[in-house]
Amino acid sequence: MKLEQFQMERMQSTWENLVRYNLSESGVHPVAIEELVPDQSGRDQLLKIELGYSQSNGTPELRRAIAGLYPGASMENVIATVGTAEANFLAGWKLTEPGDEIVMMLPNYMQLWGIVRAFGAEIKPLPLIEELEWAPDLDALERAVTPKTKLIAICNPNNPTGAILTEQEMERIVATARRANAWLLVDEVYRGAELERDVAPSFWGMYEKLIVTSGLSKAYGLPGLRIGWIVSTPEFVDDAWSYHDYTTIGPGPASDFLARVALVPENRARLLDRTRSVLNANYPILRDWAQGNDLSFIPPQAGAIAYLRYHLDIGSLEFVNRLREEKSVLVVPGEHFLMGKYLRIGFGSNADYLREGLELISDFIEEL
Repeated sequence: MKLEQFQMERMQSTWENLVRYNLSESGVHPVAIEELVPDQSGRDQLLKIELGYSQSNGTPELRRAIAGLYPGASMENVIATVGTAEANFLAGWKLTEPGDEIVMMLPNYMQLWGIVRAFGAEIKPLPLIEELEWAPDLDALERAVTPKTKLIAICNPNNPTGAILTEQEMERIVATARRANAWLLVDEVYRGAELERDVAPSFWGMYEKLIVTSGLSKAYGLPGLRIGWIVSTPEFVDDAWSYHDYTTIGPGPASDFLARVALVPENRARLLDRTRSVLNANYPILRDWAQGNDLSFIPPQAGAIAYLRYHLDIGSLEFVNRLREEKSVLVVPGEHFLMGKYLRIGFGSNADYLREGLELISDFIEEL
């Protein structure tokens, strides 16, 4: 097996901590431990944690807390992973054999794209249509799915567009998967980071061969905990655990503890309210800036990201590299999503930082 380079992650990992303004991030400004654990008794518990091996699939308390987010699930339906990235990796690894057909929503976070191609699968696209406000072309989905289709991979809410599927679209995707007896993998890591609507419905409970992946990075503002999860059938979860033995073994005990704190219902509500407050305060800053710089985009429904189209005679990768070199600002090029003149810009940082970074992009555009 030979993995192709995951271009977006390689770029972010190389530069995000070296530039002056990192607007490539897709979550909100992270929560500090003192904010997550404000009471002294909780901090005392944290300081007494022994840094040995924790339960490798997540402690029973953590798995029960995660299961509580999905009606009808129990801890047997859950494995805790080191971030949603590991959850997606385990699912792709477990399911993919050479020659399999996999249908994948595009544009999308491209981790799974690289994984399943390395394992020998053929990918067929489920395109999102900009003119339909990034709704999926479900006729194209039905044409793409065949009896050989092993997996349909969805990201909802979507990265990079921030679009959310309607319940009717979800039902049609499920019906298509069921006709082919295909697995359905849904990355729901941005669920809970909606701007002006209720939390998007989960696919959980809609289909028997379903894998939901998620985690605490995006909607919760806790990417540094590296806590994600798979929710699926007990049989799939048990198999995924055996694959997990070959990767990270399991989450650290301090992360497991802090994740349980985050998922206490009142704490979870407080974290999601914080995220929504940041998004709704910062989105007008980005919207007004984009309008003043001839950038067009469909307003995102969820996530701290906007996917903007520009109208300059320069490719997106060259745009991003020059912006970084000349202005020390990092954003994500559309080419990392197999698209052309688009930029993914994150607006989840503090407002002054966002304004200053955007102003430098304005200067760069004017110079171009």
